[in-house]
Amino acid sequence: MAIKTSTISLAVCSFGVLAFVLGVVAENKKPASGTPVPGRDVVICKFPSDPTVALGILSFVALLFSTALGLVSVFYSYKGQHVPKAALFKNTSLVVFFSIATVVSVLGGAMLLWATITEGLHRVNNVHHKLDYLCPTAKTGLFGGAAFLALDASLFWLVCQMLTINSREDYLDVDNKGDYGQVLATDYNAKV
Repeated sequence: MAIKTSTISLAVCSFGVLAFVLGVVAENKKPASGTPVPGRDVVICKFPSDPTVALGILSFVALLFSTALGLVSVFYSYKGQHVPKAALFKNTSLVVFFSIATVVSVLGGAMLLWATITEGLHRVNNVHHKLDYLCPTAKTGLFGGAAFLALDASLFWLVCQMLTINSREDYLDVDNKGDYGQVLATDYNAKV
C-alpha cells in the first residue's frame, strides 16, 4: 500500500506540534521548587502533584515519531520507484537541511530528556542531608526551549521532504510541463 507524501507531511507536522504543545505545557505546569520539610538531620522535599514528568516523556515520544516520519519521508520510495541515496544527496540544499533537521531533532530530544530526567530525579531523591537545601526542580526554560526545538525540527523535516520530492523528480526525470519546443505559437498573420 502506497503512503501519500501528504499523509507523511501531515503526520510530521502533527507530531511536531504535539511535542511543542506538550513541552510548553510541561514548562508551565512545573513548580518553581518543592517545599522543604525539616526532619531529624535531614530535609525532605515535598513536591506538588503535577504532570510535568509525564508531559516531558510524551513530548519526547512525539518528537521521536516526528523525527522517524521525517526520516521516512526522505528515504521512502517515491511512487514505487527506488531512488539511490547518492542521487538524492547530490542536492546541496537537501544535504544542508537534512543535517540541520537531524541536529535540531537530537538537540531537542536531548533537552527534553535532560529536563524530564532531572525533574524525575528531584522527585525520587527527595531526602537530603543538607539542612539548608531548597528543593529545586529542573532548570527553568528547558522544557520550553526543547519544545521550540521540537517544533523547529518538524518544520525542517518538512523542508527536507519537499527537497527530496524535487530531487526524486529530477532523478526520475518526471516533468509534467511538456518538452521544450512543444509550446504552440499563435499565428499573428491569421485573419479574424
